[in-house]
Amino acid sequence: MKTMTISKAARQAGVGVETIRFYERKGLISQPAKPLDGGFRDYPPLTVERIRFIRQAQELGFSLREAGELLLLRADPNTDAANVRARAAAKLAEVEDKISRLSHMREALNTLIQACPGRGTLRQCTILDALANGDDPGGAKKRDGQDA
Repeated sequence: MKTMTISKAARQAGVGVETIRFYERKGLISQPAKPLDGGFRDYPPLTVERIRFIRQAQELGFSLREAGELLLLRADPNTDAANVRARAAAKLAEVEDKISRLSHMREALNTLIQACPGRGTLRQCTILDALANGDDPGGAKKRDGQDA
C-alpha cells in the first residue's frame, strides 16, 4: 500500500488540497500523523477512495453529513442493504420534489416574461408589478399557501 502527500492525494481524488483539509476538519477522512522528522504527512490510498465516494455522493445530491453516514454504513459489515436503499429512495423523493418546485418556478417565470411588454417605462413593467403585488402567475406557491 503506497502512501502519498496531500497534494498527490488531492490530484488523484480530483479535488484541491483545501477540500482534503475541509473533509479532515469535518471528520469525513482521517488526518495522518505528522512524521517525527518533520516531513510530509503520508495519505493512504483509502483516503482517495473515501474522497471519491464523498464527491460521488454529493453529485447525487447527498449532503456532506449524509455522505458521512453512508461512509459509516459502508464500513459496517452488519449494515443491511435495505438501509442504504431507503436512504437513496428518500434522496430521490427530495430530488423529485425539487424538480417539481423548479418546474413551477419555470412556469411562473415564463408567464411573467410572456406578459411583459419588454419595452417602455418602468411603470409598464408587469414583472415588477407582479412581484410587488405577490401575484403567482404560474402556481409557484403550494396550495397550502406556503412558498415553494
